[in-house]
Amino acid sequence: MKFVAFERAKQGTGASRRLRNSGRTPGIVYGGMGKEPVAIELDHNFLWHAIKKEAFHASVLEMEIDGQVTPVLLRDLQMHPFKQMVLHADFQRVDANTRMHKKVPLHFIGQEESPAFKLDHCLVTHVLSEMDVSCLPADLPEFITVDLSGLKKGSSFHLSDIKLPNRVKAVVRGSNRDPVVVSVVVPAAEVSAAATAAAPAAPAKGKGKGKK
Repeated sequence: MKFVAFERAKQGTGASRRLRNSGRTPGIVYGGMGKEPVAIELDHNFLWHAIKKEAFHASVLEMEIDGQVTPVLLRDLQMHPFKQMVLHADFQRVDANTRMHKKVPLHFIGQEESPAFKLDHCLVTHVLSEMDVSCLPADLPEFITVDLSGLKKGSSFHLSDIKLPNRVKAVVRGSNRDPVVVSVVVPAAEVSAAATAAAPAAPAKGKGKGKK
């Protein structure tokens, strides 16, 4: 995805406010070996519609400044607390030969055809909606497809069950090296019925003796 930005000469709170009032959004692009951060400005109308597209958040973008195109990633957005306005945007330059870390959205398919959902009517919950990956910029996927057609009752879908694209590796942080991505929960009615069946039968009450 390609877009045009302009180098921003004036900086500071007052300059940024005047920029926003004119329909522009201040931003910055940083990163790259030996390159200084550059203050930029973008058309707010373009940016507002662009951030609604998944690709703008999860793919390498082509930023054109003064006729020169630079590959960048969107790293952060500062939004107005109640207005439909982007206050500031941060971009990071990427090197084609350097592996990068990026969160990529997960697209789930096949859930309705799985035995857990279709036959056993289990509750399927998506625990994770994105995952952190490591790869070269050229290999960065816009999203990762997760096939749930094999889900069965009594099992969960873990990170290690995801089939990753070539040259893309999962990045896991923390002590849990294989977190749950999708959980499968047995219907409450079935759990209740099983508990009732397993409970010991109550002893029969004896008949009391009548009065003489």
